[in-house]
Amino acid sequence: MLHTIEDMLGYSIHAAVDDVGKTVDYYFDDKQWVIRYLVLETGSWLSSRKVLLSPFAIKDISRENKTFSVSMNSEQVKNSPLIDLDKPVSLQDETEYTNYYGYPRYWDGDFLWGASIYSMTSSDTASMPAHTTKPINYSATQHHLRSCEAIIGHHVEALDGPIGHIEQMLMDEQTWAIRYLIINTSNWGLGHQVLIAPQWIKAIHWEDKKVFVDKLRQNIKAAPRFDPAEGVTQKFEKDLFLHYGHRGYWE
Repeated sequence: MLHTIEDMLGYSIHAAVDDVGKTVDYYFDDKQWVIRYLVLETGSWLSSRKVLLSPFAIKDISRENKTFSVSMNSEQVKNSPLIDLDKPVSLQDETEYTNYYGYPRYWDGDFLWGASIYSMTSSDTASMPAHTTKPINYSATQHHLRSCEAIIGHHVEALDGPIGHIEQMLMDEQTWAIRYLIINTSNWGLGHQVLIAPQWIKAIHWEDKKVFVDKLRQNIKAAPRFDPAEGVTQKFEKDLFLHYGHRGYWE
């Protein structure tokens, strides 16, 4: 099932004994387009410090109660490596973090989460989406983690000019992969919402706040319209990929 990043904000993080914070943002990997970390606001018990939480820590998700149950306690969070989130997160920061908690290194494998497509206990890779099977070279000198909050509002440029802006992102709750960007085609009259898959993005210019898509404006405009009330059905996804002439990521 797909959820917007906006819907995933404000979730309480329930540890072994108490709550350790609430989600205020998410960091995604702009190489593989997957959520790598939840950003937590810890509150007064830790001087309102913001900390990272890996999906590897999550044991259960309650949509009804807006709660993530995690395999850690407040003392572990308190003593976790201090990462300055006002600066880009380096691979060295991530290495210290994974070593502290004993999590697998997602950059040491060919799949979304290293040896698996899942961040939890499953190791079944039989249904691995094709666009995530290519080995990724993570450089220690390059920054690949980006704020989901920061990319919202970026202008979208088609091959022949501007088409709209990013309104939200849709995440797969099983793999934490970002499946689609929700685009408001505001450059065409009142505009409407369409979906763009990350694999159709050519480049992102973070300084200019622009995302470049490998499609023509008319092609994007004519794509199946996205209705948040209906969500993303299997038929909608098939129609979307058929419209753009691509094989589905599930094939």
